[in-house]
Amino acid sequence: MSIRVLPDVLVSQIAAGEVVERPAAALKEILENSLDAGATDIEIELEQGGVKRIRVSDNGVGILRDELMLALTRHATSKIASLADLEQVASLGFRGEALASIAAIARVQLTSRSADSDQRGAEHAWILQAEGGRLSSPAPAARATGTTIDIQDLFFNTPARRKFLKTEATEYAHCAEAVRRLALANPQVAFTLTHNGRVQLRLNVEPAALRVRQVLGEAFEHDTIAVEAAAGTLRLSGWVIRPGAAAASRDSQHVFVNGRYVRDKLIAHALKEAYRDVLHHQLKPAYCLFISLPPDLVDVNVHPAKTEIRFRDGRGVHQFLFHAVERLLSAPVAAHSDPAAAEPPATTVVRSAWASPQQTAMPLQVNEAMRFYAPLGATATAPAARPDPAHDSPPLGYALAQLHGVYVLAQNAQGLVLVDMHAAHERVVYERLKAALDSRAVPAQTLLIPVALTVDPRDVAEIGPHLDPMRDIGFDLSVTSPTSVAVRSVPWLLKDADPVELTRAVLADVAEFGMGRLLAERRNELLATLACHGAVRANRQLTLPEMNALLREMEATERAGQCNHGRPTWFQVSLRELDSMFMRGR
Repeated sequence: MSIRVLPDVLVSQIAAGEVVERPAAALKEILENSLDAGATDIEIELEQGGVKRIRVSDNGVGILRDELMLALTRHATSKIASLADLEQVASLGFRGEALASIAAIARVQLTSRSADSDQRGAEHAWILQAEGGRLSSPAPAARATGTTIDIQDLFFNTPARRKFLKTEATEYAHCAEAVRRLALANPQVAFTLTHNGRVQLRLNVEPAALRVRQVLGEAFEHDTIAVEAAAGTLRLSGWVIRPGAAAASRDSQHVFVNGRYVRDKLIAHALKEAYRDVLHHQLKPAYCLFISLPPDLVDVNVHPAKTEIRFRDGRGVHQFLFHAVERLLSAPVAAHSDPAAAEPPATTVVRSAWASPQQTAMPLQVNEAMRFYAPLGATATAPAARPDPAHDSPPLGYALAQLHGVYVLAQNAQGLVLVDMHAAHERVVYERLKAALDSRAVPAQTLLIPVALTVDPRDVAEIGPHLDPMRDIGFDLSVTSPTSVAVRSVPWLLKDADPVELTRAVLADVAEFGMGRLLAERRNELLATLACHGAVRANRQLTLPEMNALLREMEATERAGQCNHGRPTWFQVSLRELDSMFMRGR
């Protein structure tokens, strides 16, 4: 078979397969052109999910008469002129093939009037027709400065491609999502979206926070925390979901790099890692984040759809994002409002607006003194004398009672606080263990009488080489027979745990993974296991001092809003909610 040069129309149709996957892809390319043209008002009209018609009208700078045909020609663009331009692309579009690809598989009408009144032909608008890649000559038309592109019958000459399209509702949903994404990144631009003659979305020029609320909804705003961070020329702003409000889908994950919506594996991994210690099972974090950095530090010329990018310093970007979000999520309770009911945005600044009472520390002891009332003049035997928590109280308030041996009820300035005492204490112990291990200072508690336990002979053989590393984390064990070991000490933070059950859990992990791998690859899983055994158990009756000690520890502990498994540790019920329950004021 001989080699031949493909016809231009066929080349454009092949290119369209890469650029125009569905109506939403064509719409995205057109909207990006409007934004690159400086438009501040964009109107979108769709019919039949965009398959029948996509019409976009903007008030951008427009196109000169003599350049209309170039606009529909492959690899013709006003956005780059050299390799240097390509290496620091600041515009959304730059390849110069989107409109030509669309014109090859649809009936296109391009109408534009240039804002450059000094140029020939700018005294009025001009219109250009294209059908299946064949272009007409420009003709005079009427419209104000800006551009209107009208695309009808997408894939009319490539029926095989049209068969792969989904239902009208599905294709419209993809188009609407493309509009929402660009609207999130461009709050300085007004957008109007109409489908089958009915207005579906109308967004005026507004502040970024209001645009996020209008596009993603009040629930997203209510459940998120504001983030703002910088490192050199790298900037991050936006909102991330509170761990307790995470859902199972990825629908609300929006990331923009220099105003461009991207789906980047490096960014996704950094954010996933930031949530690893606070997210429950298979839940996915939601976020709307804006990353900015010099254009020459990111390569946007990776994929025709321009949703994939490559950073010059990928590791640096990964670490920056991970630490910025991880620090925000790890802030103590004092830095955040209630994870279930507070109003965003919150900040990463830890504020101490109350006089922190002296108190005993966890792990809890039954007969500890009530020193936490001391600065307030209360006596150790008069819990009723605690201060009125409606005035200058700590974030989690003061304990009132224990419910069913599981929950602590407390009163703060906002209303009622409910705490899962085991989950909360588990997080406190977990964070303490991490800090102790990081500082290589894990104190041990020597048992008054060594505890002997029977162990599977295979596990005894496996744990033998790991006895010294285990002492580094507070466990002093010795092999007393082929089937038994003696426990002489456990980590001090876990001194109240059952030494037999605690040691069995650790030995099982050591036998399976080895101590080195546990501390290197599965460190947090090991510490979570230890913390679970060391936390106060359900049905343990706590005194008021113990309950208040737990509340104060939570306020000073990172990530205290979730237990080690990502479940919430506390909830706020506001006075307004309580009044509503009892119909007060009606």
